[in-house]
Formats: sequence, C-alpha cells, structure tokens
Amino acid sequence: MPVPTTHRREGDRVPEVSFRVRRGGDWAVVESREVFDGKNVVVFSLPGAFTPTCSSTHLPRYDELAPVFRAHGIDTIACVSVNDPFVMEEWGRNQHCDSILMLPDGNGAFTGAMGMLVDKSDLNFGQRSWRYSMLVRNGTIEKMFVEPDKEGDPFEVSDADTMLRHLDPAARAPDAVAMLSREGCPFCAKAKQLLNDAKMPFVDVPLEASIRSKALSAIAGKATVPQVYVNGTHIGGSEELARWLEERTPA
Repeated sequence: MPVPTTHRREGDRVPEVSFRVRRGGDWAVVESREVFDGKNVVVFSLPGAFTPTCSSTHLPRYDELAPVFRAHGIDTIACVSVNDPFVMEEWGRNQHCDSILMLPDGNGAFTGAMGMLVDKSDLNFGQRSWRYSMLVRNGTIEKMFVEPDKEGDPFEVSDADTMLRHLDPAARAPDAVAMLSREGCPFCAKAKQLLNDAKMPFVDVPLEASIRSKALSAIAGKATVPQVYVNGTHIGGSEELARWLEERTPA
C-alpha cells in the first residue's frame, strides 16, 4: 500500500491519544499532552519492533545521537510503533535504548489519527505505520520527513542523521569508539579509565580466551589487548590511546 496522501502535515497539531505502556512490570497511561505540550520532541515511527531495519539502524541511531539532540534543545525522543506494550517494552530493553521513549500504539490510534496507517497484510503484519519522523514543538508539527512512495520499506529520510542535520547542518555526531579487551587485563582497565576521563562513551568487547588470539589477529593484526578503534580507525593499545587523546586535546 502506498504512503498515505492525507496524513497530517507541518503546522498541524499532533493527535491527542492515550498510550497504554508497561513500566517496571506495571501498567501506566501516557497522554500525548504529557509527551508534547511545552516540549521539543523528535518522533520517529516505524513498521514494527524487532524487524531488521528498525532494530539494526533506525532505533539504535536515534539512541546513539540522543546526547547531541539534547544539546540542540530536544527534550524527548519518542519511538512510535503499532505494537503492543509488552513487545515495545521488551524491544527497548533488548536494544538498551534508555534514551528513547517507547510509545506502543497497539490499536493504531495515534498512527491512524496521523493518517499514517498502511496495510501490510502481505507480510502478515496487518495495519502498521508508514515510516516517518517529525519535529514537534509544543504539540505542533514543525518538520516532517516521510519516506517516499516506493515498493517495500524505504528508509531514506526518517533517519536520525537527517533529523539532526535539519536541526543543525553543522552538528557533529559523537565518535564511535570500541575496545577489544579481556577480563582482568590491567592495560584494558587503563584504557577504559582514559576514555572515561576524556568523557568518550565506548563499547567494550571482551574476548573469550578460546577465540581471543584468532580474533585479535584477524581484526587488529595484533596479539595483545586492549585494541581501541575510533570511527573505524585502529588506534591501538593503552599507550597509543593515551598519545592519541593527548594529540586531539586543544592546547
């Protein structure tokens, strides 16, 4: 089914609905006014929790860029999907997306009022949301990025980077940092402390003994840990990291 042509547009107010959510094992109700009134909110809506593009890119990137959005005056980043509250709660937990407000629209009330419900019965999904994002200020839609009318599930304009560029074309995404390590390694502990002191969020990838040698040789061409990577560039061990951090620090 093609993208709806009668959906709400820039300058319109968002729908007033009640979202039934799960919080800490209990039921709660979140009114749309609580989410939007008096706040700057980025919303992205997608076809379904646990689906490939939604899980690999759409949701994780908004969570990754959440600190940058906050620095640009965004109070809340909300993910809307036509899924039940249990599914949305578990998906958020599975993705470790603590910076995202997960809004389950199980009955399609919000999505239908937005004019964004589409029939995905060919995938056995039933009624789901077309993929889009929007910037909402005090309940009014300021900007919308609606995916183009193409076959399948286009993902070209509703991504986090596009929204961030709209807010600030010069905005810089945080460095992507990962470290290969092992448990109990003092040099790994030193590297972690260096990154924490530099306020650089990072992903720690501890390697099991059974694969460590082969993994290090294949990935880093090295035999020891830690091995640190920044934006795909190999920095090296703790000493190399210390020099790299010192060189990038403004005098």
